[in-house]
Amino acid sequence: MADLLPRLTGSKKNLASNLTRQDRVALVEWDNLELPVKTQANLLSLNRSSLYYKPVLPSEEEIDIKHRIDRIYTAYPYMGSRRITVMLNREGVSINRKAVQRHMREMGIQGIHPGPNLSKRNLEHRIYPYLLRGLTIDHSNQVWGIDITYIRLKGGWMYLVAIIDLFARYVVAWDMDQSMEIGFVLRTVQTALSKAKPEIMNSDQGSHFTSTKYIELLESAGVTISMDGKGRAIDNIFIERLWRSLKYEDIYTKEYATPREARKGINNWMNLYNNYRPHQSLKYQTPAEVYFSDKEDMPIRQEAH
Repeated sequence: MADLLPRLTGSKKNLASNLTRQDRVALVEWDNLELPVKTQANLLSLNRSSLYYKPVLPSEEEIDIKHRIDRIYTAYPYMGSRRITVMLNREGVSINRKAVQRHMREMGIQGIHPGPNLSKRNLEHRIYPYLLRGLTIDHSNQVWGIDITYIRLKGGWMYLVAIIDLFARYVVAWDMDQSMEIGFVLRTVQTALSKAKPEIMNSDQGSHFTSTKYIELLESAGVTISMDGKGRAIDNIFIERLWRSLKYEDIYTKEYATPREARKGINNWMNLYNNYRPHQSLKYQTPAEVYFSDKEDMPIRQEAH
């Protein structure tokens, strides 16, 4: 760490943006006498007190409630916290609306109907207008959509972020993490931009997508930013359909036990989705065939599993 001091000092923002919290914590050298833990934590954009905190694992009850909310929301994305609370109560779960709102906020989900945005944004973050209303989307890389969803595991959960081309329904890039920190979102955007550049990137008004780091990354690449109306997940309906297909066809049937299993399984599903499954709305072509129809750099297909 000591020999990295000059480089760390000048690239603090890059480290915070490009590495997950877990990766940054792993860089801390506890027995380094030349560079105190306080200084290392500051350089790595870590809260020093959090380094000594041992997280409490979620209880079986919390996992079960979050999984139930995910199942209900996936089937009925127009439901808000009030109706989901009623559904849970009817299933025999004793829970109030305030607790359901907390779980939904932690899961990063909200109902389609207009109402409070549970993916709370910082009031200092910038909001951009919705640019897709009335827009004819007629070619690849015209509009991308980005979103985050909750992925259930047997003993916990993860978060999945994906970027989809709205014309071809092609998943340009995706990534997973066990926390909702912004690093994995920025990495996914960087991966996508290394392949192509959209004219417009559309998202909801969640805190990740109104953050300065996310906005600066897109603006520096010359991408126009569009944001759904507050509380209207339906504006990003194509990626909502992607989540529904993924969960019904893979997540709910496989019941992954570990993050590694989930990554491997989801990678296989994304490969099938992009390269092998014909879509009726695409005149029975695959997303990859449509996305790369006017390009010469179509990737070699992976074998389907």
